[in-house]
Amino acid sequence: MCEVEIVIMNEQGLHARPASIVAKKASKFLSHITIVKDGKEYNAKSIINILSMAASKGDKLKIVAHGDDEVMAVEELRIVIEREILGL
Repeated sequence: MCEVEIVIMNEQGLHARPASIVAKKASKFLSHITIVKDGKEYNAKSIINILSMAASKGDKLKIVAHGDDEVMAVEELRIVIEREILGL
């Protein structure tokens, strides 16, 4: 298992466009990937699941992956979220 925590810092939170990008990127990995918010797990490969989190500014998200490519999956999703959502 590999995981990383991210805090949403932008005003718009995790809205449709970045959620789509995250789901598309997550789907490229074999590992089971979830995003955890407030103790609840959401399938990172599903845009509907990601949007249902209603992640907004200040929310802490944890990306968790289990599988052969878990380290790469977590790192690439962290980068995507930081670029697309946080604007880093």
